[in-house]
Amino acid sequence: MKNQGLKKVKMKLSKFPDTPGVYQFKRGNKIIYIGKATSLRDRVRSYFRQDILNTRGPLISKMLERFSKVEYIKTDSVLEALILEAYLIKKYQPGANTIDKDDKSFNHVVITKEDFPRVLVVRGRELNQSKGSPWNPRTALGYEVKYTFGPFTNSGQLKEALKLVRKIFPYRDKCVPFSETKDSKVRPLQSDSLRSNLRVFGRPCFNRQIGLCPGVCTGEISKAEYAKQIRNIVLFFEGKKKQIVKNLEKQMKAFSNSQEFEKSNIAKKSLFSLKHIQDVALIKKENKFLSVSHNSEFVGHPFRIESYDIAHMSGENVVGVMTVVEDGEIKNSEYRKFKIRDNPGVNDTKALSEVLSRRLAHIEWRLPDLIVVDGGVAQKNVVEKILKNNGLKISVVSVVKDERHKPKEILGDKRLLKYEREILLSNSEAHRFGINYHKKLREKIK
Repeated sequence: MKNQGLKKVKMKLSKFPDTPGVYQFKRGNKIIYIGKATSLRDRVRSYFRQDILNTRGPLISKMLERFSKVEYIKTDSVLEALILEAYLIKKYQPGANTIDKDDKSFNHVVITKEDFPRVLVVRGRELNQSKGSPWNPRTALGYEVKYTFGPFTNSGQLKEALKLVRKIFPYRDKCVPFSETKDSKVRPLQSDSLRSNLRVFGRPCFNRQIGLCPGVCTGEISKAEYAKQIRNIVLFFEGKKKQIVKNLEKQMKAFSNSQEFEKSNIAKKSLFSLKHIQDVALIKKENKFLSVSHNSEFVGHPFRIESYDIAHMSGENVVGVMTVVEDGEIKNSEYRKFKIRDNPGVNDTKALSEVLSRRLAHIEWRLPDLIVVDGGVAQKNVVEKILKNNGLKISVVSVVKDERHKPKEILGDKRLLKYEREILLSNSEAHRFGINYHKKLREKIK
C-alpha cells in the first residue's frame, strides 16, 4: 500500500481520541469509506497492519491505496456511533462500503405511517427496493412506511441498540392503539396517577407494563404527544442528538408550566437517559471476538467463519453451499448457494474447488477469518491450495465425521479449538443448508 496519506495519518494517530465515533476515509473532499469505532484511535490504527488485505479484503485494501486523509466525528456512546455510521453510509454511499449499502438481506429500522407509528426491524429484501422495481410499500410489507434507517450489518448490535433506544424513548411495535379497541369509547379520567388511570384505560400490553410502550394501547398518550416521541427517535437515528436535547428541555418546561408534572418527569427521565447512555452490551458485541492472526492482535472487526459443504445423490444434482457465523451468531442473510456447473460426479473436492473459486470472485464480500470444510485432509488441502493461489492467508480447519456423520475430530491449528462451538455450529448449518438446497433442486426436476 504505497500511499502518502498513510504516512500523514500515522503521524497524527496519537491525536485521535480514544472515544467512540465514526471515521471517514476521504480522497480530497469525497468520502470513500465510513466506519464506526469504540475507540477511534485504535480502530484507525488497525488499518495500518501489514495483513490488512487478509483481514478486511480487497475493497478496503484498494481504498487504502487511494485515500488522502481521515476525518472523524466523536460520539458520546457506541450506540450513537452505530446509528450515525448507518445514516452516513446511506446518505453518502461510499464506494468501499458496497456490502453495507447493497446487500438487501441486512436489517433496517422502519417507522410506519400510522396515527400511532410502529418502530420495526425489517430485512432489506422485504423493502422490495431492487433496481428497476418501484417500491410499493403496501405490497411489500402490508403497511406503509414513513422512515427507513439502515442497513445495519450486525443484527446482534442492532438488537442491543434498539433495547437502549426504547428505554430512552418508549414506542409501539405490536400492540393495538386504544382508539382501535372495542372499549375505545371509554374515556380516561384526567389524573396524574397512573395507577388510577389504568382502572379505566384499555388493557396494557406487556411492553407497557415494563415501561417500553408509552401507553398507546391504554390511551395514556395522545396522537400529538406520541408524534413528538417518534420525532425524537427519528432525530436520534439521524444523529441529531443536540436537537433532541433542546426538544426535551422545551417539553419539560412546557409541562411544568402547565403543572403536568408526571409528563414533565417522563421528559426529564428521557433527557437523563439520553445524556447517560449505558451501552456496555454494545461494547461487548463490538469486542467479543478477536481476529485470528499470527500475533493475535485485535483488528477491530467481528470474527467471521465461513463453512462450506457439498451435497448430491450419487453424483447427480451436485450443489455447494456457504454458511456464515459471525460474532458467534448465525448470519442467515449471508448464506449462499452454488449449483455446480462443471458436474464432478462424486468428486467432492473438485466441487469444493469450484465453489470456493466462485466465492473468492466476489470481492465485495468480506473475507473470512476462518474457513471450515466438511471432510478430511483432502478437503482441507484443496481449500488451502486455492487460498495460496489467490495470495490469501486464511486459516482452514476440516471437520471429520464418524460413520453416523457425527463430528469426531477437527483438523487444523489447535489454537483454533477455542472456537470449537462456532466451528461445529457453522459446519452443522452448512450440512443442513446443503441438504435442503439439494432436496429442493431434486423436487424441481421431478
